[in-house]
Amino acid sequence: MTVYIREAHPQDEWQMKSNVDESICYPQPQTLVQRVAIANDFIQRFHFPLPISVDDMQETADLAYGAWPERIYIIDESGVIVYRGGLGPFDYHPEEARAWLEHRFAAAHAVAAGDRATN
Repeated sequence: MTVYIREAHPQDEWQMKSNVDESICYPQPQTLVQRVAIANDFIQRFHFPLPISVDDMQETADLAYGAWPERIYIIDESGVIVYRGGLGPFDYHPEEARAWLEHRFAAAHAVAAGDRATN
């Protein structure tokens, strides 16, 4: 799941040329309705395949996870953080999270396959 915490490069704060070139220009949302509208536009425009949640206007998720400007967490089935990536953009390495998930689920798949073989 992706959590949209706030606009990284809003028109009214720090607009980047690449946002202008791609017509991704929004002011910093001041209401939850505005934040949800931007998230929905993102989903539709980029055909984003993952579920998206939207942080509240008190920045609860951002403050709890230290997510600004971007960060990857993996939370296991019991709610424990098992992977905490570095802050983006300079210490943001999605390939580390992918490798962790592949290792975790390869091991789980091997256990499940072994269980099926003994039954």
